[in-house]
Amino acid sequence: MPNTVGYSDIAANYRKQIQDGVLKPGDTMPSLRQVCERYNVAQTTANRAYRVLKMEGLTIAKPGVGTVVVGPISNNIGTRVRLYESTGKALDGGENSRILEVGTVGADELVAPRLDVAPGTPVHVRRRLVSRNGVPVHLSSSYYPAYVIAVTPELTEPVSTGGSRELAAARLGVAQARVLEEVTSRLATSAEKDHLGLTAGDVVVSQVVRTVTLADDRVVEVAVKVTGGATILRWSSVLTANTLKQ
Repeated sequence: MPNTVGYSDIAANYRKQIQDGVLKPGDTMPSLRQVCERYNVAQTTANRAYRVLKMEGLTIAKPGVGTVVVGPISNNIGTRVRLYESTGKALDGGENSRILEVGTVGADELVAPRLDVAPGTPVHVRRRLVSRNGVPVHLSSSYYPAYVIAVTPELTEPVSTGGSRELAAARLGVAQARVLEEVTSRLATSAEKDHLGLTAGDVVVSQVVRTVTLADDRVVEVAVKVTGGATILRWSSVLTANTLKQ
């Protein structure tokens, strides 16, 4: 292996192995010495690569064991937007999305105020189950107002569009501008337990309510995501001197 290999190359290699399921949750990563020998790099380079994976939420240091791959991960909207921009798909490596339901429902007390409509107002919903390497990661129900469906009738079909929100924003001709993600915990419903493979009697799940607003202040999507306790909800923000000054 040439000396030109950098820490980002090493991190990218192991990231792909984790995303593709070659390295599975609970697996122990190679030791730093093994990484150094394989890539012919200094320990500082290997350590920096592992730090990247840790900061991305892919691994964790376990005393007496080493660096271990974490459990299933549900990416946040920022990661999915970047994926869509670079690949044309909002799903990560090893992920697949199965549509469970599409249709029209009355906006409930959770969704209605976030879409700025009265409770009971008809809105379109798309429910889907996202899995990674065959393991259920999260359930997601996306709610769209009438003006979104008017320009993206594809969302009424039970097929994946590869990026529903991105498609709607493009059709409306307005860029996505802001997202608010609200995280709470609650008991799982029977249907959620069935879809996520949760078998205990009372199971606590994490619920993320995501409201995405366009640059003209219209809401393009309200999504309710539910994950089991073993799934890690991952956020990553860049804090720079310029950001802190704003």
